[in-house]
Amino acid sequence: MSAKAFIEEMRWRGLLTQVSDEKGMVEYLDAGSQSLYCGFDPTADSLHVGSLVPLLALRRFQLQGHRPLLLLGGATGLIGDPSGRDDERSLNQGDTVGAWVESLQAQVSSFLELEEGNNAAKIVNNLDWSSDLNVIDFLRDIGKHFSVNSMIQRDSVKTRLERVGQGISYTEFSYMLLQAMDFLRLAESENCLLQIGGSDQWGNIVSGVDLIRRHTGKSAYAFTLPLVTKADGTKFGKSADGAVWLNAEKTSPYSFYQFWLNAADADVPRFLRLFTFLDRDEIEALEILMRDHPERREAHRKLAQEVTGLVHGKTAVTAAERISGSLFSGDTQALLEGDLHQLQQDGLSSSVCAVGTGLLTALVDAGLTKSIGEGRKLVQSNGINLNGRPVSDSSRALAFEDALFRRFYLVRKGKKNYHLLARE
Repeated sequence: MSAKAFIEEMRWRGLLTQVSDEKGMVEYLDAGSQSLYCGFDPTADSLHVGSLVPLLALRRFQLQGHRPLLLLGGATGLIGDPSGRDDERSLNQGDTVGAWVESLQAQVSSFLELEEGNNAAKIVNNLDWSSDLNVIDFLRDIGKHFSVNSMIQRDSVKTRLERVGQGISYTEFSYMLLQAMDFLRLAESENCLLQIGGSDQWGNIVSGVDLIRRHTGKSAYAFTLPLVTKADGTKFGKSADGAVWLNAEKTSPYSFYQFWLNAADADVPRFLRLFTFLDRDEIEALEILMRDHPERREAHRKLAQEVTGLVHGKTAVTAAERISGSLFSGDTQALLEGDLHQLQQDGLSSSVCAVGTGLLTALVDAGLTKSIGEGRKLVQSNGINLNGRPVSDSSRALAFEDALFRRFYLVRKGKKNYHLLARE
């Protein structure tokens, strides 16, 4: 695919927000395998779903034969980016940020091809060239090329200065210079003349473009991606339990799958473009199917399958669909032990019980019924299901042979109220 056709596809997907010099960038990309970079600052030990847009964009460029550089901000993460912020970030300790960088490095490695070919991706850390930076050299070599008048007109700074009662510290004000220096460093060491990032990074990126021109006389390019929001205006990347993380220990694959499966109808076509590698014909076919047969939810399911597979692998998709099907049908016999652990992680109510405990006593102890009498009536009206089977004997106890994986009893009250009892 030519660079022009690739950029047009990115535009069709809604992945191109701004570009500094489209004609020049197309010529740059058409000249062969070129380097580009995107930076990610460590603000936690995992990225969240909003980070998938730039992560997958790097992958899209790599599939076109270009060489992605993924920069982890071991230095800039100690400073804090003011972009998109109403207030000052809290400063984290160096050891904490360093540990986060290590976690992110392991996490992002699965999204890019790091070992084979001339366009093998590379992960870099800006702390490597910033930790011993001399402040006088920094001011003379970098700061000299920045006008304060221009800097305060950048959206990330201007918005903060105009907000009543707010301001910006010199620490965060200097972030723009550090990011520009990163671009210059990679231009000189890796021949990288293209930076991509979120649309809120536009001012920082074009500052780097200008710095490269001043230092080297070369043309560099800025390409920004959308900051995703939901169709109803609410913030993207949040679930009922908080942020949707890429780390399976923070957001289980089942919960991750459900996040995409439950996307609003108005968001699904856009999310298919932004977050999957499905081609145009398949996406448009899913849109038609969604319009003509919305009850099938095929587009929702395909979205959930594709994104979960990209992040957690095909096995996780299979597990998520198994859990979904089991809970929806009420037949939990197909669940695996790992599935139950995922449900526990996701906040399924659970409690501990002893083998031999009477069923009615266990229901009361678990908070599923208020009294033994209420529990008895529920059992008699077929309102209690144990490990996928209806219970008719209210006098029964929780026997060892009933336990799933010798440990669990999954109780369902009514159609949707589940509780996990675990043996002591």
